[in-house]
Amino acid sequence: MNAVLTSPARLKMADTSLTEDEIQAAVAVLRSGALRQGKQCDAFEAEFAALAGARHAVSSANGSAALHLAYMTFLQPGDEVLVPAFTFIATGSMVAAAGGRPVFCDVHPETFLLDLNDAEKKLTARTRALSPVHLFGNPCDLDAAQAFAARHRLRLVWDAAQAHGARWRGRELGGCGDFVAYSFYPTKNLFVGEGGMTCTPSEEAARRLRGLRSHGETGKYLHAMLGLNYRMTDVEAAIGRRQLLRLEAMLAARRRHAEILRRGLEPLPGLHLQQVLPGGEPGWHQFCFWVDEREFGCSRDQLAQALAAAGIDTGVHYPRGLHQQPIFRELYGDQSLPVTEKLAANILAVPVHHGLPAGGAERIVAAIAAAGKKK
Repeated sequence: MNAVLTSPARLKMADTSLTEDEIQAAVAVLRSGALRQGKQCDAFEAEFAALAGARHAVSSANGSAALHLAYMTFLQPGDEVLVPAFTFIATGSMVAAAGGRPVFCDVHPETFLLDLNDAEKKLTARTRALSPVHLFGNPCDLDAAQAFAARHRLRLVWDAAQAHGARWRGRELGGCGDFVAYSFYPTKNLFVGEGGMTCTPSEEAARRLRGLRSHGETGKYLHAMLGLNYRMTDVEAAIGRRQLLRLEAMLAARRRHAEILRRGLEPLPGLHLQQVLPGGEPGWHQFCFWVDEREFGCSRDQLAQALAAAGIDTGVHYPRGLHQQPIFRELYGDQSLPVTEKLAANILAVPVHHGLPAGGAERIVAAIAAAGKKK
């Protein structure tokens, strides 16, 4: 009998499958009929705060809501917030949604993280906050950002949407700054479907966040401020509580895969991997590099096509900077941020998630190396 030949399984960019335990936790809530924000959300908040090293954690409907709520607690119309231009749109759009103005700063060419030197040049009398992003789960320099914020008397709002479990010099990220916002979108390191969390050291800020997420209420049918319906459901919280139990195992797998990718890809000419700062322990939400076509032998898009032909999915995070988005160009005019623009034109993400099969990371390295040799 002839052996049946099968092609290798396609390597996807994310593994969003739930365990049986997580499914049953959600089913138990559905059967109870207590679907809204309740005891499961309360427990998830307490457990997440403990994991993130935070004093208070307030759940919400999604990561964008987590950021929006943070900004709503202190921004006044026209206040400015320094944000990196190379990030997901919510980092900037939630500033605008809260009545402020995002001021776009360039990023460092090696770490892809907010360039504080450029941020310093963008300071004005209206600047009220600094909002760095732990991009792709790669921690920023917490100490430098805290010193910058203190020096200029700014609020510090961290976008940690992609950084569950990442650490800086052994410290969890959730206890740093005035606010730290997380997302639980399906592709994240910890995922529940849709959901977010805002961490803060301030009891007063936590109380305000809880009011703002529920129509500004301070008691039943008693509304002391204008708020929104940004509540998480107990179904999502129940999944999140079970996810917390396997987060470290998922992170360990991501770090193993990232190390294989780093060792295999770093020596290849023309590939410029995102660098980790000394003291940073990434969560590896994404594994990204930018492609120098002249050195590598093919462009970013040609490499993505070659990997697709080899059964390997890729992503472009992000294809344009925030300052290049039509809505922000319309609102704030044209701006030149050369590092961001170079990254957007040449960056590529390859699978690094916990669900990669044995040999998957090595297969990615081999396919990329082969594509580079075809000059």
